[in-house]
Amino acid sequence: MTDTLATAANALNPAVVDSITATAGSAASNLAYLVAWIGVFIMVALSGLGSAFGTVIGGSASVAAMKKRDDIFANCMILSAMPGTQGLYGFAAFFILQGHIGLGMSMMKGFAILGAGLIMGVVGLFSAIQQGRIVANGIESLGSGNDVFTKTLILGVYPELYAIIAFATCFLIGGAIGSM
Repeated sequence: MTDTLATAANALNPAVVDSITATAGSAASNLAYLVAWIGVFIMVALSGLGSAFGTVIGGSASVAAMKKRDDIFANCMILSAMPGTQGLYGFAAFFILQGHIGLGMSMMKGFAILGAGLIMGVVGLFSAIQQGRIVANGIESLGSGNDVFTKTLILGVYPELYAIIAFATCFLIGGAIGSM
């Protein structure tokens, strides 16, 4: 379509051809810019939502457990906070990737950032919620008088590992984008 418009415009004025060509190029650049920011928004929003849900799951279990035993507050607080790290990973990945976003960027960079955002956002969302479920079970057991703090802490780290891998992937994608 650009070629047809350019041919028609060239018959009228050669300066118009340059304008049409520049407009088509800037539209692709603007789309890449938009796609990249959508990726960053998805990354921060989903990982943040996961942390919010996960910490509420753990916090709710803590309140219930402390009705039975008020001496377990410190353990409950530590376990309940564990799902909050996924939101921090999404926020930290924002700082890694945002330096690569700018007008005039290529579509490849835009979609690479979108991919990184999807990876961190989706993994952050699900791992935080599942981590919240794990710690909630441990907190419930603590409330019943079982000494499972250390075991719950260890088991709660498993979903965290996948959030760390997603964060590392964002770091690696950010490094690869620099060479594009």
